[in-house]
Amino acid sequence: MFRDECEIRVVAGKGGDGLVSFRHEKYAPKGGPDGGDGGDGGDVVLRATTEVTSLLEIGRKPRYRAGSGRPGGARNCSGSSGDHLVVQVPVGTMIFDKVRGNLLRDLAAAGDEIVLAAGGRGGRGNARFATAIHQTPRHAESGQPGEEREVRLELKLFAEVGLVGLPNAGKSTLLASISQATPKIADYPFTTLQPQVGIAAVGSFDTLVVADLPGLIEGAAEGVGLGHRFLRHVERCRVLLYLVDVSSDATTEPAEAWRIVRGEVERYSSELVDRPSLLVATKVEDESSAERAAAFELEAGTTVYRISSVMGEGVDRLLLAARALVRG
Repeated sequence: MFRDECEIRVVAGKGGDGLVSFRHEKYAPKGGPDGGDGGDGGDVVLRATTEVTSLLEIGRKPRYRAGSGRPGGARNCSGSSGDHLVVQVPVGTMIFDKVRGNLLRDLAAAGDEIVLAAGGRGGRGNARFATAIHQTPRHAESGQPGEEREVRLELKLFAEVGLVGLPNAGKSTLLASISQATPKIADYPFTTLQPQVGIAAVGSFDTLVVADLPGLIEGAAEGVGLGHRFLRHVERCRVLLYLVDVSSDATTEPAEAWRIVRGEVERYSSELVDRPSLLVATKVEDESSAERAAAFELEAGTTVYRISSVMGEGVDRLLLAARALVRG
C-alpha cells in the first residue's frame, strides 16, 4: 500500500545524571571527588533513502524515541551516550512542524537528513565542581531532558515525467506498456487510487522515471474526486504529459477533456501549468479515433502525439519527445 502523509511524535533521549562520588583507597582516604559526567541523550534523525518508497510503515508507529544517556560512574568515568535513532524516509519527504505549520526541511536527495530532536546534555559529576577553595563538592547535575516535538510528513514523489488526465484516459495502460510497473487497469474510472511510478527505457542507453497519477475531474484542485490528494506529486515532475482519450467510447470530447485537466493543474499551481508538456491522444486504434485525434490537433493548435499503448504504436516517438524536454 501507498501512503504519502502521516504525523509522528519524536522524543530525544534524556541526558544521564552526573555522579557524586569520592575516592576511598587504602593510601588515599581523602582522595577527593571522582564522580563522572552523565552521557548525552541520543538524537532523533530523519534520513532520506531510496530504499523506502512510502510513509506507510512510518505512520504505523506514532512515537519515536532515542536512547537516553547513562549516568556517570566513579573514578571519573563518564556514562555512555544514548543511541541515536535514525528513521529512514522516502526521498522527497517534506517535514512540517505540526504546531506552527512551517516547513522544517525538504529531504530532496538521498542522504539528506535532519535532526528533529536533539538529545539532552549529560549532567556533570561532582569532580567537575572541585576548586582549590571548595575541594569536596557534594552535588552533581541532573541530565537534561531531550527535545520533543510533533511533525507532519508529506511525500512528493520524484519523477521526470508525470501523466495527467481524466479518469480512464489510458495513463495506467501507458505506464504498464513502457515499464515494469503493474498499475491496476480496468474499463471503469478511478482504477488508479494511488500514484504509480515506473522506469521507461528510451532508446538504447537512456531511461525516464514516469509517474501515473489518479485521474482528475473538474473541481479536483478544490478537493473533488481523488486526484486532488496527489496533485502535489506533479510538482516535482519536469515534464507533464496530458493524456486525452479520443476513442469512440470517450464520454468527454477531447478538447473539453484537455481544458478540464489543464484548468485543474492551473488552479492548483500557476507555475506548474507552465511546465514543459506534451499533448497525447490515447487509444488511437481505428479510423474513427484517428479522425478525432486529427480534429483535436487542429482545435488545440499544437502537436498532438497519437498513441495506442495496447498496440504499442506511437509510444517510442512520444518517449523520445519527452526525453528531449527532460534533458533540454
